Amino acid sequence: MTEFLAAHWLDIVTTVLGLAYILLEYRASVWMWLVGFLMQVLGIVLYYQKGLYADCGMEFYYLAMTVYGYWRWVRVDHGDGSEDPVFDENGITQNRPHDLAIRHFPRRLVLPWMLLIGAVWAVIYWLLVTFTNSNVPLADSFTTALSIVGIWALAHKYLEQWFIWIAVDVVTSALYFYKDIPFKASLYALYVVIAIAGFMKWRRIMEGDRRS
Repeated sequence: MTEFLAAHWLDIVTTVLGLAYILLEYRASVWMWLVGFLMQVLGIVLYYQKGLYADCGMEFYYLAMTVYGYWRWVRVDHGDGSEDPVFDENGITQNRPHDLAIRHFPRRLVLPWMLLIGAVWAVIYWLLVTFTNSNVPLADSFTTALSIVGIWALAHKYLEQWFIWIAVDVVTSALYFYKDIPFKASLYALYVVIAIAGFMKWRRIMEGDRRS
């Protein structure tokens, strides 16, 4: 048991943090960005050890996006006389409508971002095949490319970001089981269920904001 925990402690800790992260995201709580930052720092070490080099490199992008996402969610335009954001015990801003509202992904961005995903996927795949010993370059590069858009869409509170994460979570769960990261693999399987529930939760919040 001790040997098992010693071999999988990073997997276990990042799994616990990941569960906290997705539950906070479900609630549209700003604290998800702080939990995510710690999770990604540890994830860099875990993915490097497991040879998931695209995922490892992606964590550095995630780190930058957690800072950007936090700023996007809490920033207030002081030019309109609004106050600094006030949070309740769940980390949800209370001074609406000044905080960033949930909204739809702009249609004008769908095609450009799809082309970007395809281009990034191809480049990362080539890098993995050419410069690493990765034995899962297709799946690793796919989830990485799609996640680039997913975290950006989350930072802007676009409702459709949940669809992106459902696709990422399905592929990642299978990939991590294959790479012997069982705890995080199970977590990503759970992510699929939570992402579906999260989409419905965010849609209710968005509709409620429109009626208020």
